[in-house]
Amino acid sequence: MDSREMARHFAESMIGHRNSLAGKAEDAVKVQYALHQTATGLTDGHEDQRKAAKTVLEHWKGGNSEGFEKRSSRLGRQLRVTADAARDAEKIVAGVTSALTTGHTRARQAVDEYLDQAARLLDAGKAVGTQAALLKAVAQAADLEPKYTKETTATVRHVRGELEDAARKLRALEKEVEHDGVADGRAERTRGRTKPSRARARGRSRTIISAARRELGTRENPPGSNRNPYGPTAAWCSSFATAMWRKAGVDIPVLPFTGDVFRWGQRHGKAYTSLSAVKPGDVLLFGSGPSSPATSTHIGIVEKVSGGTVTLIEGNSGDSVRRNTHRLSSATFYGGVHP
Repeated sequence: MDSREMARHFAESMIGHRNSLAGKAEDAVKVQYALHQTATGLTDGHEDQRKAAKTVLEHWKGGNSEGFEKRSSRLGRQLRVTADAARDAEKIVAGVTSALTTGHTRARQAVDEYLDQAARLLDAGKAVGTQAALLKAVAQAADLEPKYTKETTATVRHVRGELEDAARKLRALEKEVEHDGVADGRAERTRGRTKPSRARARGRSRTIISAARRELGTRENPPGSNRNPYGPTAAWCSSFATAMWRKAGVDIPVLPFTGDVFRWGQRHGKAYTSLSAVKPGDVLLFGSGPSSPATSTHIGIVEKVSGGTVTLIEGNSGDSVRRNTHRLSSATFYGGVHP
Protein backbone atom coordinates (compact mmCIF):
# COMPACT_ATOMS: atom_id res chain seq x y z
CA MET A 1 0.00 0.00 0.00
CA ASP A 2 1.37 3.42 -0.94
CA SER A 3 0.93 5.59 2.15
CA ARG A 4 0.70 8.86 0.28
CA GLU A 5 -1.83 7.43 -2.16
CA MET A 6 -3.97 6.26 0.76
CA ALA A 7 -3.69 9.71 2.34
CA ARG A 8 -4.83 11.30 -0.93
CA HIS A 9 -7.98 9.16 -0.75
CA PHE A 10 -8.91 10.84 2.54
CA ALA A 11 -7.92 14.26 1.16
CA GLU A 12 -10.18 14.24 -1.92
CA SER A 13 -12.40 17.10 -0.72
CA MET A 14 -9.57 19.44 0.17
CA ILE A 15 -7.73 18.58 -3.06
CA GLY A 16 -10.93 19.49 -4.91
CA HIS A 17 -10.97 22.84 -3.09
CA ARG A 18 -7.33 23.45 -4.02
CA ASN A 19 -7.87 22.63 -7.69
CA SER A 20 -11.04 24.72 -7.91
CA LEU A 21 -9.22 27.76 -6.54
CA ALA A 22 -6.38 27.21 -9.01
CA GLY A 23 -8.78 27.16 -11.97
CA LYS A 24 -10.57 30.30 -10.85
CA ALA A 25 -7.25 32.07 -10.26
CA GLU A 26 -6.24 31.34 -13.86
CA ASP A 27 -9.54 32.71 -15.16
CA ALA A 28 -9.18 35.86 -13.03
CA VAL A 29 -5.66 36.51 -14.36
CA LYS A 30 -6.95 36.28 -17.93
CA VAL A 31 -9.87 38.62 -17.25
CA GLN A 32 -7.61 41.12 -15.52
CA TYR A 33 -5.22 41.14 -18.47
CA ALA A 34 -8.08 41.50 -20.98
CA LEU A 35 -9.52 44.44 -19.05
CA HIS A 36 -6.12 46.12 -18.95
CA GLN A 37 -5.78 45.73 -22.71
CA THR A 38 -9.32 47.04 -23.22
CA ALA A 39 -8.81 50.09 -21.01
CA THR A 40 -5.51 50.92 -22.72
CA GLY A 41 -7.01 50.52 -26.18
CA LEU A 42 -10.04 52.67 -25.39
CA THR A 43 -7.90 55.39 -23.82
CA ASP A 44 -5.66 55.45 -26.89
CA GLY A 45 -8.75 55.43 -29.12
CA HIS A 46 -10.26 58.34 -27.24
CA GLU A 47 -7.11 60.39 -27.66
CA ASP A 48 -6.88 59.55 -31.39
CA GLN A 49 -10.56 60.43 -31.87
CA ARG A 50 -10.13 63.75 -30.05
CA LYS A 51 -7.12 64.72 -32.16
CA ALA A 52 -8.80 63.69 -35.41
CA ALA A 53 -11.98 65.63 -34.60
CA LYS A 54 -9.94 68.71 -33.73
CA THR A 55 -8.07 68.50 -37.04
CA VAL A 56 -11.30 68.16 -39.02
CA LEU A 57 -12.98 71.08 -37.28
CA GLU A 58 -9.97 73.34 -37.83
CA HIS A 59 -10.48 72.98 -41.60
CA TRP A 60 -14.25 72.63 -41.79
CA LYS A 61 -16.36 75.75 -41.94
CA GLY A 62 -19.96 75.01 -42.83
CA GLY A 63 -23.49 74.41 -41.68
CA ASN A 64 -22.86 70.79 -40.65
CA SER A 65 -19.70 71.39 -38.66
CA GLU A 66 -21.63 72.14 -35.46
CA GLY A 67 -23.55 68.86 -35.69
CA PHE A 68 -20.33 66.95 -36.33
CA GLU A 69 -18.73 68.58 -33.30
CA LYS A 70 -21.63 67.51 -31.06
CA ARG A 71 -21.56 63.92 -32.33
CA SER A 72 -17.79 63.80 -31.95
CA SER A 73 -18.01 65.09 -28.38
CA ARG A 74 -20.66 62.48 -27.55
CA LEU A 75 -18.47 59.68 -28.94
CA GLY A 76 -15.51 61.01 -26.97
CA ARG A 77 -17.54 60.91 -23.76
CA GLN A 78 -18.67 57.37 -24.52
CA LEU A 79 -15.11 56.21 -25.08
CA ARG A 80 -13.92 57.89 -21.90
CA VAL A 81 -16.72 56.40 -19.77
CA THR A 82 -16.07 52.93 -21.13
CA ALA A 83 -12.29 53.23 -20.67
CA ASP A 84 -12.76 54.41 -17.08
CA ALA A 85 -15.17 51.54 -16.39
CA ALA A 86 -12.71 49.01 -17.84
CA ARG A 87 -9.94 50.42 -15.66
CA ASP A 88 -12.17 50.27 -12.56
CA ALA A 89 -13.15 46.71 -13.48
CA GLU A 90 -9.47 45.80 -13.80
CA LYS A 91 -8.89 47.00 -10.22
CA ILE A 92 -11.86 44.97 -8.98
CA VAL A 93 -10.65 41.83 -10.71
CA ALA A 94 -7.10 42.43 -9.44
CA GLY A 95 -8.50 42.20 -5.91
CA VAL A 96 -10.24 38.94 -6.81
CA THR A 97 -7.03 37.58 -8.35
CA SER A 98 -5.15 38.36 -5.15
CA ALA A 99 -7.83 36.68 -3.01
CA LEU A 100 -7.87 33.59 -5.24
CA THR A 101 -4.09 33.30 -5.32
CA THR A 102 -3.87 33.66 -1.54
CA GLY A 103 -6.71 31.18 -1.08
CA HIS A 104 -5.07 28.65 -3.38
CA THR A 105 -1.77 28.99 -1.52
CA ARG A 106 -3.51 28.34 1.80
CA ALA A 107 -5.40 25.36 0.40
CA ARG A 108 -2.25 23.93 -1.16
CA GLN A 109 -0.38 24.28 2.14
CA ALA A 110 -3.22 22.54 3.98
CA VAL A 111 -3.24 19.66 1.48
CA ASP A 112 0.54 19.25 1.61
CA GLU A 113 0.62 19.39 5.41
CA TYR A 114 -2.17 16.83 5.73
CA LEU A 115 -0.61 14.45 3.20
CA ASP A 116 2.75 14.63 4.98
CA GLN A 117 1.25 13.95 8.42
CA ALA A 118 -1.12 11.23 7.23
CA ALA A 119 1.63 9.48 5.26
CA ARG A 120 3.89 9.49 8.33
CA LEU A 121 1.12 7.94 10.42
CA LEU A 122 0.50 5.23 7.83
CA ASP A 123 4.20 4.51 7.40
CA ALA A 124 4.55 4.15 11.17
CA GLY A 125 1.64 1.71 11.23
CA LYS A 126 3.16 -0.35 8.42
CA ALA A 127 6.52 -0.39 10.20
CA VAL A 128 4.98 -2.12 13.24
CA GLY A 129 3.90 -4.88 10.89
CA THR A 130 0.60 -5.90 12.49
CA GLN A 131 -2.89 -5.51 11.13
CA ALA A 132 -4.03 -3.82 14.33
CA ALA A 133 -1.29 -1.18 14.07
CA LEU A 134 -2.13 -0.55 10.43
CA LEU A 135 -5.85 -0.19 11.15
CA LYS A 136 -5.08 2.20 13.98
CA ALA A 137 -2.89 4.31 11.64
CA VAL A 138 -5.65 4.41 9.02
CA ALA A 139 -8.13 5.58 11.65
CA GLN A 140 -5.72 8.27 12.83
CA ALA A 141 -5.22 9.51 9.25
CA ALA A 142 -8.99 9.60 8.74
CA ASP A 143 -9.52 11.46 12.04
CA LEU A 144 -6.93 14.05 11.01
CA GLU A 145 -8.73 14.89 7.75
CA PRO A 146 -11.73 16.94 9.04
CA LYS A 147 -9.50 19.62 10.57
CA TYR A 148 -7.79 20.33 7.25
CA THR A 149 -10.95 20.03 5.17
CA LYS A 150 -12.52 22.58 7.52
CA GLU A 151 -9.63 24.94 6.75
CA THR A 152 -9.96 24.59 2.97
CA THR A 153 -13.76 24.88 3.19
CA ALA A 154 -13.41 28.13 5.12
CA THR A 155 -10.92 29.38 2.52
CA VAL A 156 -13.30 28.57 -0.34
CA ARG A 157 -16.16 30.26 1.52
CA HIS A 158 -14.09 33.41 2.05
CA VAL A 159 -13.05 33.54 -1.61
CA ARG A 160 -16.65 32.97 -2.70
CA GLY A 161 -17.62 36.03 -0.67
CA GLU A 162 -14.92 38.06 -2.43
CA LEU A 163 -16.22 36.85 -5.80
CA GLU A 164 -19.80 37.76 -4.97
CA ASP A 165 -18.76 41.23 -3.81
CA ALA A 166 -16.74 41.73 -7.00
CA ALA A 167 -19.70 40.57 -9.10
CA ARG A 168 -21.92 43.23 -7.49
CA LYS A 169 -19.35 45.92 -8.21
CA LEU A 170 -18.94 44.76 -11.81
CA ARG A 171 -22.70 44.76 -12.38
CA ALA A 172 -22.80 48.36 -11.16
CA LEU A 173 -20.09 49.27 -13.65
CA GLU A 174 -21.92 47.47 -16.45
CA LYS A 175 -24.90 49.80 -16.02
CA GLU A 176 -22.63 52.76 -16.77
CA VAL A 177 -21.65 51.46 -20.20
CA GLU A 178 -24.42 49.14 -21.38
CA HIS A 179 -25.98 51.87 -23.55
CA ASP A 180 -22.84 53.78 -24.53
CA GLY A 181 -22.67 52.35 -28.05
CA VAL A 182 -19.13 51.04 -27.52
CA ALA A 183 -19.30 48.06 -25.16
CA ASP A 184 -21.88 45.49 -26.25
CA GLY A 185 -22.12 42.55 -23.86
CA ARG A 186 -24.52 40.66 -26.10
CA ALA A 187 -22.07 40.76 -29.00
CA GLU A 188 -19.29 39.47 -26.74
CA ARG A 189 -21.46 36.57 -25.58
CA THR A 190 -22.37 35.71 -29.15
CA ARG A 191 -18.72 35.69 -30.16
CA GLY A 192 -17.86 33.56 -27.13
CA ARG A 193 -20.26 30.84 -28.20
CA THR A 194 -18.54 30.44 -31.55
CA LYS A 195 -15.10 29.67 -30.17
CA PRO A 196 -15.61 26.02 -29.22
CA SER A 197 -17.05 25.19 -32.65
CA ARG A 198 -14.12 26.86 -34.42
CA ALA A 199 -11.70 24.95 -32.19
CA ARG A 200 -13.40 21.64 -33.00
CA ALA A 201 -13.29 22.43 -36.72
CA ARG A 202 -9.54 23.02 -36.66
CA GLY A 203 -8.89 19.96 -34.57
CA ARG A 204 -8.27 19.89 -30.86
CA SER A 205 -4.63 18.82 -31.03
CA ARG A 206 -3.71 21.47 -33.57
CA THR A 207 -5.45 24.10 -31.45
CA ILE A 208 -3.50 23.05 -28.36
CA ILE A 209 -0.18 23.22 -30.20
CA SER A 210 -1.00 26.58 -31.79
CA ALA A 211 -1.95 28.00 -28.40
CA ALA A 212 1.25 26.70 -26.82
CA ARG A 213 3.42 28.07 -29.63
CA ARG A 214 1.97 31.53 -29.12
CA GLU A 215 3.20 31.42 -25.52
CA LEU A 216 6.83 30.60 -26.39
CA GLY A 217 9.12 33.06 -24.65
CA THR A 218 6.62 34.02 -21.94
CA ARG A 219 8.53 34.40 -18.67
CA GLU A 220 7.55 34.47 -15.04
CA ASN A 221 7.73 38.00 -13.67
CA PRO A 222 9.82 38.80 -11.74
CA PRO A 223 12.31 36.01 -12.55
CA GLY A 224 12.45 33.33 -9.91
CA SER A 225 9.12 34.35 -8.38
CA ASN A 226 6.87 31.66 -10.00
CA ARG A 227 4.37 34.43 -10.84
CA ASN A 228 2.85 33.44 -14.16
CA PRO A 229 -0.22 34.21 -16.31
CA TYR A 230 -1.56 30.64 -16.32
CA GLY A 231 -2.36 29.84 -12.70
CA PRO A 232 -1.41 30.42 -9.08
CA THR A 233 2.02 31.56 -7.95
CA ALA A 234 3.65 28.14 -7.73
CA ALA A 235 5.67 25.80 -9.93
CA TRP A 236 3.68 26.32 -13.12
CA CYS A 237 4.59 23.75 -15.78
CA SER A 238 1.33 21.92 -15.13
CA SER A 239 -0.74 25.10 -14.89
CA PHE A 240 0.59 26.06 -18.34
CA ALA A 241 -0.18 22.66 -19.90
CA THR A 242 -3.73 22.46 -18.55
CA ALA A 243 -4.37 26.11 -19.44
CA MET A 244 -3.44 25.37 -23.09
CA TRP A 245 -5.78 22.37 -23.08
CA ARG A 246 -8.58 24.54 -21.73
CA LYS A 247 -8.02 26.96 -24.61
CA ALA A 248 -8.83 24.06 -26.95
CA GLY A 249 -12.04 23.23 -25.07
CA VAL A 250 -10.75 20.33 -22.97
CA ASP A 251 -12.92 20.05 -19.85
CA ILE A 252 -10.10 19.96 -17.32
CA PRO A 253 -9.39 22.30 -14.40
CA VAL A 254 -6.08 24.11 -14.10
CA LEU A 255 -4.01 21.54 -12.19
CA PRO A 256 -0.79 22.89 -10.66
CA PHE A 257 0.49 19.39 -9.77
CA THR A 258 1.59 17.20 -12.70
CA GLY A 259 0.49 13.97 -11.02
CA ASP A 260 -3.09 15.26 -10.90
CA VAL A 261 -3.07 15.54 -14.71
CA PHE A 262 -2.19 11.86 -15.00
CA ARG A 263 -4.91 10.94 -12.50
CA TRP A 264 -7.40 13.04 -14.46
CA GLY A 265 -6.41 11.01 -17.50
CA GLN A 266 -6.91 7.76 -15.61
CA ARG A 267 -10.41 8.80 -14.52
CA HIS A 268 -11.36 9.72 -18.08
CA GLY A 269 -9.69 6.76 -19.82
CA LYS A 270 -7.06 8.95 -21.50
CA ALA A 271 -3.88 8.12 -19.57
CA TYR A 272 -1.26 5.72 -20.89
CA THR A 273 2.13 4.35 -19.87
CA SER A 274 3.21 2.90 -23.21
CA LEU A 275 5.01 5.72 -25.00
CA SER A 276 4.10 4.24 -28.37
CA ALA A 277 0.68 5.87 -27.83
CA VAL A 278 2.03 9.43 -27.75
CA LYS A 279 0.50 11.93 -30.20
CA PRO A 280 0.84 15.68 -30.85
CA GLY A 281 -1.29 17.66 -28.44
CA ASP A 282 -0.83 15.09 -25.64
CA VAL A 283 1.08 15.82 -22.47
CA LEU A 284 4.01 13.71 -21.30
CA LEU A 285 4.82 13.34 -17.60
CA PHE A 286 8.42 13.37 -16.37
CA GLY A 287 9.49 11.13 -13.50
CA SER A 288 8.54 7.74 -12.14
CA GLY A 289 4.88 8.09 -11.16
CA PRO A 290 2.08 10.42 -10.08
CA SER A 291 2.31 9.97 -6.31
CA SER A 292 4.06 13.21 -5.30
CA PRO A 293 6.09 16.15 -6.65
CA ALA A 294 9.20 14.05 -5.93
CA THR A 295 8.07 11.34 -8.38
CA SER A 296 6.10 13.43 -10.89
CA THR A 297 8.49 16.25 -11.62
CA HIS A 298 7.54 18.03 -14.83
CA ILE A 299 5.15 18.06 -17.80
CA GLY A 300 5.21 19.20 -21.41
CA ILE A 301 2.86 19.47 -24.40
CA VAL A 302 3.81 17.25 -27.33
CA GLU A 303 4.49 19.34 -30.42
CA LYS A 304 6.13 16.68 -32.60
CA VAL A 305 7.21 13.03 -32.45
CA SER A 306 10.10 12.03 -34.71
CA GLY A 307 11.55 8.56 -34.47
CA GLY A 308 12.99 8.14 -31.00
CA THR A 309 12.69 11.78 -30.00
CA VAL A 310 9.84 14.04 -28.95
CA THR A 311 9.64 17.83 -29.06
CA LEU A 312 7.72 19.40 -26.20
CA ILE A 313 6.54 22.91 -25.39
CA GLU A 314 7.10 23.27 -21.66
CA GLY A 315 6.05 25.86 -19.14
CA ASN A 316 8.41 26.77 -16.30
CA SER A 317 11.43 25.56 -18.24
CA GLY A 318 14.17 27.94 -17.15
CA ASP A 319 11.44 30.23 -15.74
CA SER A 320 9.81 30.55 -19.19
CA VAL A 321 7.84 28.73 -21.89
CA ARG A 322 10.37 26.86 -24.03
CA ARG A 323 10.58 24.25 -26.78
CA ASN A 324 12.78 21.28 -25.80
CA THR A 325 13.59 17.99 -27.51
CA HIS A 326 14.01 14.79 -25.49
CA ARG A 327 14.69 11.13 -26.12
CA LEU A 328 11.32 9.35 -25.98
CA SER A 329 12.19 7.00 -23.15
CA SER A 330 10.54 5.50 -20.09
CA ALA A 331 13.66 6.55 -18.22
CA THR A 332 12.44 10.14 -18.69
CA PHE A 333 8.66 9.82 -18.91
CA TYR A 334 6.37 7.62 -16.84
CA GLY A 335 3.36 8.18 -19.09
CA GLY A 336 1.17 10.55 -21.03
CA VAL A 337 -2.40 11.76 -21.36
CA HIS A 338 -4.50 12.41 -24.45
CA PRO A 339 -6.56 15.66 -24.35
